[in-house]
Amino acid sequence: MSSAPSHAPRRIGPRTFDFSRQVAVMAIVNRTPDSFYDRGETFALDAAVEAARAAIAAGADWVDIGGAKFAPGPPIPVDEEAQRVVPVVAALAGSGAVVSVDTFHPEVARRAIEAGAHVINDTTGIHDPAMADVVAASDATLVVTHSLAEPRTAFPNPAYRDVVDEVAGFLRERLDLARAHGVPDERLVIDPGHDLNKNTRHSLELTRRLDEIAAVGPPLLVALSNKDFIGESLGRRDRRDRVAGSLAAAVYCIGKGARILRVHNVRETLDAVRMVEAIEGWREPEFLEHNMPQRGDA
Repeated sequence: MSSAPSHAPRRIGPRTFDFSRQVAVMAIVNRTPDSFYDRGETFALDAAVEAARAAIAAGADWVDIGGAKFAPGPPIPVDEEAQRVVPVVAALAGSGAVVSVDTFHPEVARRAIEAGAHVINDTTGIHDPAMADVVAASDATLVVTHSLAEPRTAFPNPAYRDVVDEVAGFLRERLDLARAHGVPDERLVIDPGHDLNKNTRHSLELTRRLDEIAAVGPPLLVALSNKDFIGESLGRRDRRDRVAGSLAAAVYCIGKGARILRVHNVRETLDAVRMVEAIEGWREPEFLEHNMPQRGDA
């Protein structure tokens, strides 16, 4: 299995991760009525908090809370988005998990950090440089994601000369922007943005050459759970039929350097991740019985 760039142990919120030999599982909880996967099942506050707590109980290291989907649509006012995510952040205080908020609005990020969020996950790649200022003024980590469109707008027929080179170049440029605004390296994470302003061939190429993205430097997050490039690759239109494909892609990405997986199916992904960690010798088996000496054996 390919190795990622070496990483010093990193403190993110209440957790310390050694990404040289550990993979973090980030559970997705969306407070949106039209979310990509659950179609609004966790839109209500109680349902969102319950889903987040269930994910943590199932073993998730991290919970990512979203109040606005990435897909094109009418703008969601800042106050409304904040009212969706901040109460969930506050409810998870003391949970022991890393809590992130998926937003491109600096003001939503500021309120979320004040409520206890440890990470801001900006899927627009710091479209607004004020986002870097907000994060720099706190102890929060910033996820820098590749995408090209103006927030909440369509980007038809995306074309790249070399999608991997262009994504890596974009990430390097945006990391430099974050650093220039005061965000230190130890609080930066990158995400190549599978399917974000990319077609299936682009996302497959990114996956195949993901080690080139990992070489950019910061810990690498991938968000590919049940996405359309998996559905199109397998002929699975129903998003809930894409779990096996998502797990295969996740394991492949770990081998190419991914160290944070943003997922819908926490239990299944945890099993896949822990199996990879055991095979690599990064963790011990949970128990040993098969062909082992039993008590009382000579």
